[in-house]
Amino acid sequence: MHIEPITRSAFIVRAGLAVAGAYGATAVGPFVGRALAQGNDVEILQFALTLEFLEAEYYIRALDELDLRGDTAELTQELRDNESQHVETLSALIETLGGTPVAKPRFDFGEAYASTESYLRQSNIFEDTGVSAYNGAGPLIQDPAVLAAAGSIVQVEARHAALVRLLRDKPPAPNPFDVASTEAEVREALAPFVVS
Repeated sequence: MHIEPITRSAFIVRAGLAVAGAYGATAVGPFVGRALAQGNDVEILQFALTLEFLEAEYYIRALDELDLRGDTAELTQELRDNESQHVETLSALIETLGGTPVAKPRFDFGEAYASTESYLRQSNIFEDTGVSAYNGAGPLIQDPAVLAAAGSIVQVEARHAALVRLLRDKPPAPNPFDVASTEAEVREALAPFVVS
């Protein structure tokens, strides 16, 4: 796949990912069940923070463990920066709402870093899981400001997924609609990577 230097690809990456900053996708752990059952905004933000921790750590390690080059390295840096900003912003938002942010879990990404191809494939799985989890959590959010933040982040997460697909020579938007994930689906997708 050939991407023009600093033109379309770079513009899409920078413009699309610059929107990030307020909220993450959703995640797994002890907070998911309570959040989905109660619809409490702080609890929803807590499990979103857990996924953002996972995604940020995934991209940080990728830059350390893989010899990424060109567009893949550039996009991975952008993803790392975006997900790290999501972590910071979510933590601050949780505190603003009177909560205490969850501690960062430990993660094991298994064979995801065996090759650039496996890394990008797993990136798509994480990003797609986040988008569908947001779609499931969105209707449970009560505070309009939290919902607006979630709406801005889910769009960025979808762009992440599309950009990774482009690097994999896959269609960026293979389906006309994204699905909403249930708690069980999110747990099943992400639990193997959460060590504690």
